[in-house]
Amino acid sequence: MAEDLLRAFSLASRDLRPCRLWRAQLSVRNVSKASKAAQNPGPAGPDLAGRAGYLVEVAARAPSVHNTQPWRFTVTEDAVELYADAGRQLLEDPAGREMTISCGAALFGLRLAIRSLGYQPEADLFPEPGQRQLLARVRAGLPAPMTHDERAMLQAVPHRHTHRGAFEPGPLPGGLLARLKDDAAAEGATLVVVEGGPAYRRLTKILGAWSRKRDLYPTSHAEIQAQTETQRWTREPGSQARDGVPAHAFPAAAGREPGHLPQRDFDLGRGWGFSPSGGPPAPVTAVLVARGEDEQSWLRAGQALQRILLRAASQWVFAGLQTQPLQSASVRAQIRGSLTPTGSPQLLLELGVARTAHPTARRPASEVSTDR
Repeated sequence: MAEDLLRAFSLASRDLRPCRLWRAQLSVRNVSKASKAAQNPGPAGPDLAGRAGYLVEVAARAPSVHNTQPWRFTVTEDAVELYADAGRQLLEDPAGREMTISCGAALFGLRLAIRSLGYQPEADLFPEPGQRQLLARVRAGLPAPMTHDERAMLQAVPHRHTHRGAFEPGPLPGGLLARLKDDAAAEGATLVVVEGGPAYRRLTKILGAWSRKRDLYPTSHAEIQAQTETQRWTREPGSQARDGVPAHAFPAAAGREPGHLPQRDFDLGRGWGFSPSGGPPAPVTAVLVARGEDEQSWLRAGQALQRILLRAASQWVFAGLQTQPLQSASVRAQIRGSLTPTGSPQLLLELGVARTAHPTARRPASEVSTDR
């Protein structure tokens, strides 16, 4: 089973993405029906255009910076193309690094959706060098039934979410952390755990210096950009928006509690967010590290991220994601020099158990996909 899983999701078998929708809300029931119905695929292969809504719906449940959902899909009978939507790129992300990581996470979801149809996904990354917005072209390859592990990840898609509240006390489920490391490696990335003691103090020292610099220069160009984008992509209580970060998903005060990494201030003093409840520190802090600082590495890091998050969510472990400090090349260099001697750090994760799930909304597939 482990060999089948690695073959299904390894880079050796390439990578993928989907398009269009059955319903506005993805449910476990829909996921299960699609998975079971596809375990006996026809000899001619699946009609991807006929399944476009389901494929896009699963892919679009991926995490994205500020829930910008910066992706578009084009679907034909035999392939799905994934594009970056530059209109949703943040001002504070001029190189498109976070946008590409977000799209990579959606790409893994597309691959998983095609696996649920009973086929191995085959994806070409950046298939046309002249079209840099075209990130991947995905096809259904050889028939192969889903493994138990893949089904568990698919079942976790509807309730996976970024967690900004308190975690339950206690460690992660036994053996999970090792599996998460293996998942990252299978996608061409590395999950580096920041152990307590000296390593964690080095990390907090780096982040503390970055935070103090921001406090000293609140009117700097970078700070103005960050606040502008936060205001643009946060949603007030009761909003029916299908993108952005809703008020139920962020605290009313930026977290700088001892033992916790600093959180981005989504509330900006507006009183929209939930009341912080404290709680113990996350039992695991980790850094997701890409092989390099290029678009291919970012796209692979995004796939690793979603694979890690779905594996974790299948055991009710969720992650707080910290991306803002790593927008600074200096912070990334310092983390690389003191904590991750090889590769390029991309984001920080705080992992812990939480028994509640309140996923954020997604745009309907009709808004993010076209047929061709």
